[in-house]
Amino acid sequence: MELKPNQVRLMMLRVADAIIEAEPMLSQADRDLGDGDHGLGMKRGMEAVKAQLEPMEPSSVEQVFVTTGTAMMTSMGGASGALFGTVFRAGGKALAGRATFDSEGLALLLEAALEGVMKRGGAKPGDKTMIDALAPAAAKARESNALPLTDALKAVSEAAESGKEASKNMIAQFGRAKTLGKACLGFPDAGACSVVVMLKTMSGSVVNGL
Repeated sequence: MELKPNQVRLMMLRVADAIIEAEPMLSQADRDLGDGDHGLGMKRGMEAVKAQLEPMEPSSVEQVFVTTGTAMMTSMGGASGALFGTVFRAGGKALAGRATFDSEGLALLLEAALEGVMKRGGAKPGDKTMIDALAPAAAKARESNALPLTDALKAVSEAAESGKEASKNMIAQFGRAKTLGKACLGFPDAGACSVVVMLKTMSGSVVNGL
């Protein structure tokens, strides 16, 4: 199965709606670790994404993802805007020249996203950040790149969920949560929660048809 550019646009509009709907959960996840603005920032970013994607008639898969990242980066500000913007901008650029989005494209997207976020933010797996969901997702995508896209996305979203759950047992090394030390144990990273919402929605969109 391969998605054409307009199907990728529809998929990302569903991702935007899912993040907007998840704002209370994402805000609570962030409050549990001492801040609280992550959900509102993600909601604002995805409202900007919708404004860009709704009228778009995309000519490429790359255009959809890069537009998504740029909208998030310019509307959100702060670390989350830079990092989630990088996910889609770096990931989208890795798909340059590809006419459709398939399992190999998913692997390229997530590997470039992971590399971009690690370079930009300086975090690594185990630091209790979004990377703890993104890294296992990227690894699973590479492992699943010969599977049908529906199967690859399902495996990738499950890997991200496992990574998010594992982040509950980590002590934060970045952001305000870093000051909590062992008090942050038992709570997942809010950015990792956002990664899971996005990937689960991508998976559900493709399974249910676009």
